[in-house]
Amino acid sequence: MEIELNKGGRFNLSKEVPNLKKVAIGLGWQASHNGQSYDIDASVFMLGADGKVPDDKYFVFYNNLESFDGSLRHSGDNRTGEGNGDDETIYIDLTKVDLSIHEIVFVVTIHDGQEKNKNFSQIKNAFIKVYNQETRRSIARYNLREGFSQETALEFGRLYKNKGEWKFQAVGEGYNTGLQSFVDKYVIESKQEEKKVEPKVNIPVVTSYIDITKKADINLLKAKVDIVLKKRGISQDAARVALVLDISGSMNNQYNSGAVQAFLERIVPVASRLDDNKTLDVWFFGSKYKRTKSVTEMNVDGYIKKECGEAKRALLVFKMPSLMMELGGGNNESSVIKDVVKKYIQEQPSKLPTLIVFLSDGGVTDEQGIKKSVIDAAKYPIFWQFVGLAGSNYGILENLDRMGDRIVDNADFFHVDDLTKITDEQLYERLLNEFPSWMKQARAKGILS
Repeated sequence: MEIELNKGGRFNLSKEVPNLKKVAIGLGWQASHNGQSYDIDASVFMLGADGKVPDDKYFVFYNNLESFDGSLRHSGDNRTGEGNGDDETIYIDLTKVDLSIHEIVFVVTIHDGQEKNKNFSQIKNAFIKVYNQETRRSIARYNLREGFSQETALEFGRLYKNKGEWKFQAVGEGYNTGLQSFVDKYVIESKQEEKKVEPKVNIPVVTSYIDITKKADINLLKAKVDIVLKKRGISQDAARVALVLDISGSMNNQYNSGAVQAFLERIVPVASRLDDNKTLDVWFFGSKYKRTKSVTEMNVDGYIKKECGEAKRALLVFKMPSLMMELGGGNNESSVIKDVVKKYIQEQPSKLPTLIVFLSDGGVTDEQGIKKSVIDAAKYPIFWQFVGLAGSNYGILENLDRMGDRIVDNADFFHVDDLTKITDEQLYERLLNEFPSWMKQARAKGILS
């Protein structure tokens, strides 16, 4: 049953809808007056404990449609408000919201409202509603009944955490201002530089997505890695870098399409910038695991095909890497995790931190084995960045940040549904998101010197 809220009303999502994981915020309005059309924008600010966005990409709007942690996605800009139902929708996976985020604020603004003397008194039937993404059941709704004669912006509602529970509040506060004022309020500026909202365009302004059919420009990618390293404050640090690749049967399409080779080509520049030997160590795993030749800028071209080979099964027209058949079609993450630890702790000990990028399409079966392996590895100077690629059933990998019994949080996870729908910059931001904070914690605990 949908709960109707009044201005200021609150609703405890965690209590009233237990086990809710994926929520959607629908916003709607009828935006026309005296034959004029109104371009209304929904924007989202994901705030930390200090009431500010911890990173620019936690400001989600028409020119940035996905949050930095991948938990929140904007449906895109509706420029007319025509039709029934939601005009713009915000999709949120509560299980993926970064732990640093304490509040999510939903703002609606009239584009160029002040300049064109447009305000919310001319906007009819505006509402914000909360519903379950998976069941499509509406949970709570706030219909805007307040009269705004001059206001051009509206703080419509907010999701916030209180003692570990997610709650929703219908705010309904109007302002005679524009989107830029909310940016000034919520976005922390670096070096006193003023962040401006980019001009609206017909298509959101984004850097070009990864093209898995083309050879990567390693020098260009290194420059992009440098930007992220400087932003994270670790441009002067060195670390050992390794890549673990899932080669179970369900990954066949990712190997044949070139996606795995494209991913590898984007990890090599990370090793070039961080690794003391500018070398990327590589493991493959299925039911069994195998260490293969290390990768550098010199031998990265065609590496996957050279190391994995190709084979055609009898009576079947599709090809699969011969290494896939050699290692078996299952998933045995815990065994390869133990071998990585063996190499860097027993065989080649070092005072340097080690960054492991671990690619998998899910299908996790031995959750307890993975959990134990990661917990056991927490006392070592190794950080595990798990990446889900076009898969499902990531299981325990999606809950790494919530695992206890560790001296430090030594692992992170994010998933990419389609490698061709992410930019290089976004990939590097996510890959290097928690590694710097782990190094700080590891030094504080004496794991790193």
